[in-house]
Amino acid sequence: AVPMNALIEFYQNLGWALTALVVGTFLLAGAVKGVIGLGLPTVAMGLLGLAMLPAQAEAFLIIPSTVTNVWQLANGGHLRGLLQRLWPMLLMIAVGTGLGSWWLGINAGPWMTHALGAALCVYALSGLLLPAFKVPASAERWLGPLCGGLTGIVTSATGVFVIPAVPYLQALGLQRDQLVQ
Repeated sequence: AVPMNALIEFYQNLGWALTALVVGTFLLAGAVKGVIGLGLPTVAMGLLGLAMLPAQAEAFLIIPSTVTNVWQLANGGHLRGLLQRLWPMLLMIAVGTGLGSWWLGINAGPWMTHALGAALCVYALSGLLLPAFKVPASAERWLGPLCGGLTGIVTSATGVFVIPAVPYLQALGLQRDQLVQ
């Protein structure tokens, strides 16, 4: 565990270049989220990972991600139906994140940077190269929790919530507003 005084010193001594990177990163990531409705953590982790460890970048993301996600959740208009359909996946994301954090440790070290890069590459390649999949309703009962558990583990290792949850959600055939919410 990192002592609290080390964290305070880190944030007090960011320097102008790192401060500019953080501000610029959140402006760009916020613009992406504003345009397409998602992507703030993915963009921010990718850019902040250039200058700091993923665990440090995750600390910057807690408040912006939480605020923007709660805002979208509250204002989307489809909450009840989405929860009824996706609760097994959401539950397993929480379980997978908890188990992954326990297994990997909160600060899993420099290899987290490689895992983050791999997750972002897999996400980009899946969006560019894979055909559009459709998940039949009969498969949602087992595939949702499986994707949730795997997503939780990947999230605990990388700080980004994209693989395999986003391709799975896209394969459900949700409307754009439902997908964003």
